[in-house]
Amino acid sequence: MNFTAQRRVSALMLLTGLALLSACGLPRSGPTRGEIISGTTTKGGEAFIVEVTDEVNRATALPSSLGFSREFLSAGRVSPDMIRPGDTLSLAIWENVEQGLFPTGGQGAAVLDDMQVDSDGFIFVPFAGRIRASGNTPDQLRVAITEELSTQTPDPQVQVRRVAGDGATVTVSGSVGGQGIYPLERPNRTLTEMLAQAGGITIDSEIAVIRVLRRGRSGSVWYQDLYRNPANDIALRAGDRIMVEGDTRSYTALGAARTQTRVLFTKHEVSALEALAQVGGLSSSLADPKGIFVFRDENDAVANAVLGRGDLSGPQRVVYVMDITQPNGVFMARDFMIRDGDTIYVTEAPYVQWTKTIGAITGSLYTANTIEALTVGN
Repeated sequence: MNFTAQRRVSALMLLTGLALLSACGLPRSGPTRGEIISGTTTKGGEAFIVEVTDEVNRATALPSSLGFSREFLSAGRVSPDMIRPGDTLSLAIWENVEQGLFPTGGQGAAVLDDMQVDSDGFIFVPFAGRIRASGNTPDQLRVAITEELSTQTPDPQVQVRRVAGDGATVTVSGSVGGQGIYPLERPNRTLTEMLAQAGGITIDSEIAVIRVLRRGRSGSVWYQDLYRNPANDIALRAGDRIMVEGDTRSYTALGAARTQTRVLFTKHEVSALEALAQVGGLSSSLADPKGIFVFRDENDAVANAVLGRGDLSGPQRVVYVMDITQPNGVFMARDFMIRDGDTIYVTEAPYVQWTKTIGAITGSLYTANTIEALTVGN
């Protein structure tokens, strides 16, 4: 084949390759910047495209939703001496007669140990009968028993001691030094005190979440907020269950970032810039720094605020776009807060597809020329 014929074959193959590539497309990590923008509601799409600005950052910077309800916050500390069902009591009774109602064994006082308060809150005291103990302090119960025994023996002296915590207990589980059931006593009547009693947390304090379950209701707070806001150090109640767990929020990174993966939050608030850093930043050979997108199902209040509207109702699909090549672009990305369930997508630079196209064509031409040379050689 002469030189002119070879050029015609190459040109024909080039046109054929372009046609095939146009029809079939090339492999890529996802949509281009232009394709995403063309999907806006103004062009018939279903998502709103919003450029990130200072105003948008302020409107979307919602604080984390963790916190205790008023029911938890308003509960005062319980008396450490209050008797409850399940508690075990010890009674000591002195009588002013030689032959009293109770045998003393030569010790001067009759001791009644291991008297458990039943599920209805009562105990049984010989010669005094069934007496309500639950809801009383040991001193109040002493008065009640003394009054009943006074009808049987002259001027009895009664001492009541509560064996700490048999009925008032709190369960602590999860990422703590010592999981278990702990008695609710004077030194550990608040959340921080009980956590200390359980050996403290064993995970990073930045991601630790404390959950309290009480009578079918639950409340959660960031561990660090227990100390930032003392009001969160709530008073505990018998039967409370405390669970310490790590933050389960996450976002997904796709496209021309160095890593495409699901990423767990490493602290309370993560900015778009920090989120990109967590996956290794932008791929220097692929990424378009003008096309960094965050896909989010936004609540209607925020969507109306960022779009300057008031007619939207229910969750809205919003795509936030950042261009970090602009002088203020990095600051915008630093101040834009990522939320649970967000998808961060980095588009490929326009030249990447062109490079892929040229590579595919030149590779095809090289293969064809090789085959031709082999054929001519034979």
